[in-house]
Amino acid sequence: MALPAEADRLDGGWQEVYSALQWIQFTMAMLSVVGSSSIIAYAVFQNAVRSPEVRPLFYLSLSDLFLGMCWLAGALLYSSPTSQQDLICYNLQAMGQVFYVASFLYTVNYTWHLYMDLKVKYNQNLFRVPPQVVDYASCVGRIATILSSLIPFLLMVPVFCLGNSSNCYQNFSQKHGCLLMHTEVAELPSQPQSLSGSVCRAMHFYGIGVFLVSFLISFVILSQARGLYKRFVNSTGFLGDQQWAMIKMVEQRVVFYPVAFFCCWAPAVLLGMLKLTASTTSKIYMALLILQALTAASQGLLNCLVYGWTQHVFLSLKRGSRRDVDTQTPLLRSQKKFYSSTGPAGPPDTEGSSSTLL
Repeated sequence: MALPAEADRLDGGWQEVYSALQWIQFTMAMLSVVGSSSIIAYAVFQNAVRSPEVRPLFYLSLSDLFLGMCWLAGALLYSSPTSQQDLICYNLQAMGQVFYVASFLYTVNYTWHLYMDLKVKYNQNLFRVPPQVVDYASCVGRIATILSSLIPFLLMVPVFCLGNSSNCYQNFSQKHGCLLMHTEVAELPSQPQSLSGSVCRAMHFYGIGVFLVSFLISFVILSQARGLYKRFVNSTGFLGDQQWAMIKMVEQRVVFYPVAFFCCWAPAVLLGMLKLTASTTSKIYMALLILQALTAASQGLLNCLVYGWTQHVFLSLKRGSRRDVDTQTPLLRSQKKFYSSTGPAGPPDTEGSSSTLL
């Protein structure tokens, strides 16, 4: 049974909107699955999954893959209703929330790792940092990876346990409850004063709150990482061409991954805030639903595009630096060697470590 607002939606042409959302969600989720799968396959075939540089990106792509599969399953359930669809949709939405909060944390983890990896390698070369410090940084990275998987699941335990025990899945009786986020109702009109109705309403707003707070914290940390990275690069001094190629690649990823993160989830954040504070039958709500379908389901695709573009730029810079070396005069070549030796040159395996970062 739906709320009057839900009935007005269907009578007022909302059925066509939800049908359009279903096709948009299906298309973008499919592209996201393909994009994230390509990064995972590349990491596996390169045998670099266990590399400290690649591990955060691998798990970010894995969370994007599972999230895209949740969106894909929701779109298919909308077009092919099944028995107990309300129960399936409720738990599918909760599982999707686990994966998109995990993707938030893995985006933060990967961006911070880009900064810390570059800083550790620089300090290791300049100050001869002992291997114990590098091992400690690697251990912290592994702990952050584990927490990025564990925290989202722990946050959603109340939604799984209390929601299912209180039959909150009945609020997903409308088949569009499987589409994206913020399409379900807070509670059934038949149980506004009951204990189960209060629990369902609390779980509804708890889920929105977890999403909004997770987004805000992730966005603040990503902004801080960007600021720290800029200050670090400005203080490094003269570096060789190969090192600048790696720094340019890292700089683009430190910028583009947070930008992709913001573009993917900003409409969903506005939609969640609107649902908490205003009517959900306005044209603004409809527009945000469409934007959410275009962006939230495409995170794996955008991350794949960022990865491919930055790798292309990195390889182009490396080829350009090699051409410059071949065309330089002996005097200029000796001068560059002198300046590189007086500055904080990279470690002997800079080029190799740069490639593993990809």
